[in-house]
Amino acid sequence: MKNLILVAFVFLAQLLSAQNVYLTKVAKTNENTDKFLYKIDEEIKDAEYLGEIEVQGFWKYDDEVFSLIYKKAKEIGANTFSLKPFENIDGFPQSFNPSNYRFNLYYLPKAKLQDQSGNMYIFASSEKDQKINLNKKDYVLSPRSYMVVKTIPGEVYTLSTKKLLGSTIKIQPKENNYNQYFQISSAKIKADETGVGGLNLKSGDIIGLEKSYAEFLSTIYNRQKQSN
Repeated sequence: MKNLILVAFVFLAQLLSAQNVYLTKVAKTNENTDKFLYKIDEEIKDAEYLGEIEVQGFWKYDDEVFSLIYKKAKEIGANTFSLKPFENIDGFPQSFNPSNYRFNLYYLPKAKLQDQSGNMYIFASSEKDQKINLNKKDYVLSPRSYMVVKTIPGEVYTLSTKKLLGSTIKIQPKENNYNQYFQISSAKIKADETGVGGLNLKSGDIIGLEKSYAEFLSTIYNRQKQSN
């Protein structure tokens, strides 16, 4: 009897903390074969609004959350998104809540996307502080945060983890190089059948991220200022 109660309690706890992703509004659908799902800002004026998606509940595996969002977005042909904050009673936007947030979904021709180059994004994991060293400078990234480094073409950037037997990679951006995205984490990140949200490269606990997944993280994580 006690075992049955324990099993029921665990099941209820999992149910209450489950992550759910819903298409809460569908204005129209679009037929396209675009594999990407990029964040947009100024481009919204040229984008076609398709609907709204809402995430309810917190789940620490952000790659799995993004996979669900991606699949729902592709059901209506979306290839871009923007954060849609909830509002307080006074009409001002609420602070971001990782347990409940929503995105507007759009279709935007790829040619109208703004070029994004010259930056390196470095993300922490969702659970604990990450110590890193970048070109002989030490940084600590808080959980669910990231930093952006403006890169200089031709300069070599050495990124390493502050761990015994940790990983080190060298990056040398070229002129007009697209943004590069890395996560400092030993946590799992698995690719789905689309390849979105998966790995570009992996060196121990330094992971190269695909652009769509990285832009999702930059929306739900906090940007951290660079400081020693």
